[in-house]
Amino acid sequence: MDSLPKHSVLLFGHATSVTLEPEFWQELRAIAAHKGTSLNKLIEEIDAVRTTNLSSALRVFVLGELKKQL
Repeated sequence: MDSLPKHSVLLFGHATSVTLEPEFWQELRAIAAHKGTSLNKLIEEIDAVRTTNLSSALRVFVLGELKKQL
């Protein structure tokens, strides 16, 4: 199995990396653009309310946003 790519993000002034499938990363970028915000700002908002690890929280957020479109 191929390893997932890591992406560097800046959260509240601290650098961290997120391991996420390219499809989820692409959707996060699209959601941020649609909301008129930066990708880092969107991830900060998700990070501020998460109850699981960041990668899981990002996946659940993307799923929720896509479900709203149905």
